[in-house]
Amino acid sequence: MSESCHDDHRRGLAVLLPQRHADDHMEHEQSDCACHPGANHAGAPSPRIVFIGNPNVGKSSLFNAILGTKARVMNAPGTTVLLERGTYEHDGQSWDLVDTPGTYSLLPISPDEQVAAEAVMGLEGNPDPDLVVATLDATNIARSLYFLALVLELGRPTVVALTMNDLAAKNGAHVDAKQLSRALGGLPVVEVDGRTGKGVPELMDTIAQSFHGTPMPGGLHPVNPHTVDIEQWVEGRADERFDWAACVIADIDLDNRDDVTFSDRIDRLMLNPVFGILVFLAVMFLVFQATTWLAGPMQDWIDGTLREWITTGITSVFALFGPHATDSWVYGLLVDGVLDGVITVATFIPPMGIMFLCLSLLEDSGYLARAAFVMDRAMRMVGLDGRAFLPIVIGFGCNLPALAATRTLPDSRQRVLVGMLIPFSSCSARLSVYIVLAYAFFREQAGLVVFLMYVFSVLLILGVGIILRKVKFRSLAPEPFAMSLPPYQWPRLVVLVRSILTKLWGFVRGASSIIVTMIVFMWILQGIPAAANAGSFGKVEDVHQSVYGVVADSVAPVFKPAGFDNWHASAALLTGFVAKEVVVGSLAQSYNVNTGDETEQAQGEGSLGAALNHSFNESSGGHGKAAAVAFLLFTLAYTPCLATVAELKRQFGGKIAMQTVGLGLVVAYILAVLAFQILRLVM
Repeated sequence: MSESCHDDHRRGLAVLLPQRHADDHMEHEQSDCACHPGANHAGAPSPRIVFIGNPNVGKSSLFNAILGTKARVMNAPGTTVLLERGTYEHDGQSWDLVDTPGTYSLLPISPDEQVAAEAVMGLEGNPDPDLVVATLDATNIARSLYFLALVLELGRPTVVALTMNDLAAKNGAHVDAKQLSRALGGLPVVEVDGRTGKGVPELMDTIAQSFHGTPMPGGLHPVNPHTVDIEQWVEGRADERFDWAACVIADIDLDNRDDVTFSDRIDRLMLNPVFGILVFLAVMFLVFQATTWLAGPMQDWIDGTLREWITTGITSVFALFGPHATDSWVYGLLVDGVLDGVITVATFIPPMGIMFLCLSLLEDSGYLARAAFVMDRAMRMVGLDGRAFLPIVIGFGCNLPALAATRTLPDSRQRVLVGMLIPFSSCSARLSVYIVLAYAFFREQAGLVVFLMYVFSVLLILGVGIILRKVKFRSLAPEPFAMSLPPYQWPRLVVLVRSILTKLWGFVRGASSIIVTMIVFMWILQGIPAAANAGSFGKVEDVHQSVYGVVADSVAPVFKPAGFDNWHASAALLTGFVAKEVVVGSLAQSYNVNTGDETEQAQGEGSLGAALNHSFNESSGGHGKAAAVAFLLFTLAYTPCLATVAELKRQFGGKIAMQTVGLGLVVAYILAVLAFQILRLVM
């Protein structure tokens, strides 16, 4: 037997449509012919296999184990629910595999559940699946059997993948796959473990033998989802399905299972109203520290040592072409443009990798579901569940890994809402701007000013969240909180590492082109002379005399109502769009101040602070402190950095990314203008 997997994943609603092959340029409708669906005749679409199951049953792990990639299927949020698809080769036959979001019912209450239901039922233009793989959680067999009854009544060929049986055995409730198959009237049942790959070959062989049809267990009645009223069908026979599930449980002798499990005993502490919150805050503190302090030295090494090594190598190569080769604009483009973009992408790899590691550990261990339960009440004020607290907290360290953390949220609407709120979390990169301006204008109260910026960030998240709920996310109404708590288990190291590497590569591949392109574009603007005596291309000594300076001059009047309509401020904000870390450096460059290795406090108290005082007082008509507060608020609220925009686009699509950028700019401008106009009366 020859089995191989193709990394041919397709995201978006496109995964629900038949695959278009390179040698097939015509649209193919699903065939209703009586030929064997797995035959792959020339021109015929590949058999379609849909994976479905409840949340937290190991379905996505199984899906990725089959495809040969350990990347967990993350349904990136957006106006449509994104899925993952893969092409699998089995004995020369090509199959289309589609993973769906976890759902408790085929009567959906969220967009994610609706996509899952429509995919398995073949509704709303989705092709009918040739076979359904229903994943059953052996640790919660009663709930899984009720859902299985709904799937079986669709009348599709179905294979049961029995997961978490090892954990069920530890609780004294091992489910025998053969005995369960007999209780289900001969329906194929295969015990699998997506974390180790156990049972995958047997599952695929069973699928190959089941395309022609599988038995319908006694007590269930098939329906045609294209003609039946879905709501009436799901709700009308619920009691009969529960009775059927009870009979199956009796047939497999699970009535004497241990009701109190190891996970139950731990949850007595983890879900305690007091101790549970303390544990959660401690976990959040460790994750926050890991993505900031632990990643910091690695980022410094990349930005310092690695950059120096590569720069030295490029310089050595150019030296081969003559002593003046490094004076060319090509050298400047490579070192200050392309290399700077590459290094910028590379510096985000450590915090992203650490965040992916933390998320995988929390999710695979089973704790993430407990965290959502503990924090659910606090997050309901903005219409979110408890899991939304994690990415928002991480956002105060770095917005980029915080966006990655939104993938743990169960509803696509929640993921979009939290993704749009995260840029208002005051990341550590903004701190250098706060410190410099606080010591430049409020030396005695500098610490208080910095603290208040973080307090205002929290208030801003709550305020914008409430507004978005009422304007853009009106359908995201609070619903009764019900979720399955998966059993605690040890994550698999090999699976963990492969998952992290796969996700990191997805980030690098998705974000690098945008970041590098924009940084090169900024270099070009700064390298084009705008005056006769400004120098040559790539050799403009005074940035104010470049096209970049002209753009900064043209933007400056927009900020007159905010009190800082000078090109120094507008130029710093433009570079801050690329990265907030360079705002202070841009200010020093525009004022022609050499700060050397001075700390942010020393810069604020020194010559840079004096220059800021002079220009802000001049542009604000003597109300420099009010203008400084306006500048700080604008820095807090507008787009955190280009990498965040790239990640927004990668996860949510270009439309959501642009809406988020626009929202940040509008909120930042309104805050800055209001702050200046009010504070200039008292400062």
